Amino acid sequence: MPPLSEPTADGAEVVDASVARDPHAVYRAWREAGGVRKVRFAGPVPLAGWVVTGYAACRAALADPRLSKDGATEAYARYAGLPTGGPGGGLTRHMLNSDPPRHTRLRRLVQQAFTQRRVAALRPRIEARVTALLDGLDEGAGNGTGEVDLIERFALPLPLAVIFDLLGTDPDEPGVLQVRGHAEAGGEGDGEVSVPTAEAILDRLRALVAQKRARPGDDLLSALVAARDDGDGDRLTEEEVTSMAFLLVIAGHQTTVNLVANGVHALLTRPAQLAAVRADASLIPGLVEEVLRCESPFGIATLRYTTEPVTIEGTTIPAGEFVQIALLAANRDPEVFPDPDRFDVTRDTSGHLAFGHGIHHCLGAPLARLQAETAFTHLLRRFPALRLADPATAPAWQDNPRHRGLLTLPVRLR
Repeated sequence: MPPLSEPTADGAEVVDASVARDPHAVYRAWREAGGVRKVRFAGPVPLAGWVVTGYAACRAALADPRLSKDGATEAYARYAGLPTGGPGGGLTRHMLNSDPPRHTRLRRLVQQAFTQRRVAALRPRIEARVTALLDGLDEGAGNGTGEVDLIERFALPLPLAVIFDLLGTDPDEPGVLQVRGHAEAGGEGDGEVSVPTAEAILDRLRALVAQKRARPGDDLLSALVAARDDGDGDRLTEEEVTSMAFLLVIAGHQTTVNLVANGVHALLTRPAQLAAVRADASLIPGLVEEVLRCESPFGIATLRYTTEPVTIEGTTIPAGEFVQIALLAANRDPEVFPDPDRFDVTRDTSGHLAFGHGIHHCLGAPLARLQAETAFTHLLRRFPALRLADPATAPAWQDNPRHRGLLTLPVRLR
């Protein structure tokens, strides 16, 4: 069990921040105990609320309209005593932070721009980006040790480049922001984006939106600006376009960084699975899904709160309480996934909740999968001797229960 302090005045268990580095045993204990529990995670990222861990309960909660997302980010900031000014307000007016009917309107308009055709058309660009980054790894490994940080040199720049390709701007152009979603300070990081970075994103996206409005192209941002409801002519507002682009930059790169890095780490610490994938590239789609299940890039779903009393697994949560849906715990529920702690690229992963469920199921899931499949395929082919730089060193996980991601991934290529 995690290190606990005395319950807080509101009855919450206080859990040490170190739990985020190895959450599986904790979630297993909570899941086996049954019900939900009120928890406050100590550490650099304020996080509190009723934690749901069982698969069936998590799946139901993700689709429960009594658990609201409308303004949840701002409401939690007020609850936690965090600043509510700055750029935040202009960057949260997207569909992930709203309920129907506003969510329905936003998703309908965004889906006009974020089409399967547009994602599929990115495959040649993604392959080119991957090839260029792997070429750079080869050059960077010529330092005598052959060691590189795979996150800094590959897993992070790949999704950022792809996202800016999608938005219709050159990621190498001077002035294009570079965002590191998992900051490091003294060996620790929380996976969140700092206020200065958010402000830089906001400034850059506003300039890009103005540019696309004046000179539209065949890109997602131009399509978002032009999206219109055929029924009533409704269009996305300037703030909604900027906010949606921000969501794509932040959530899009965080998911893919963690998916790629977690997947490589999983293979390099499981020789039999690595050998199987190397021998049969047709297993790579299964690899992607097993990483999503076993080491879900987002450990806890985006924030929700109860609009009325809600009973989950026998516990009635009062109205106005925050609910934390533990995707990482749900995806290791033995009632759904036998021997859930075993990493197996051939297992049936259907139904995993890594991308959510219901009306908020991740719109960018096909893009994340495409990037991961391409990254794994080319990386394993290019570097047949790829291995951890120091297998004896414990992995450096982010100190944030919401994210499941590594801070660094030092590897040797040859």
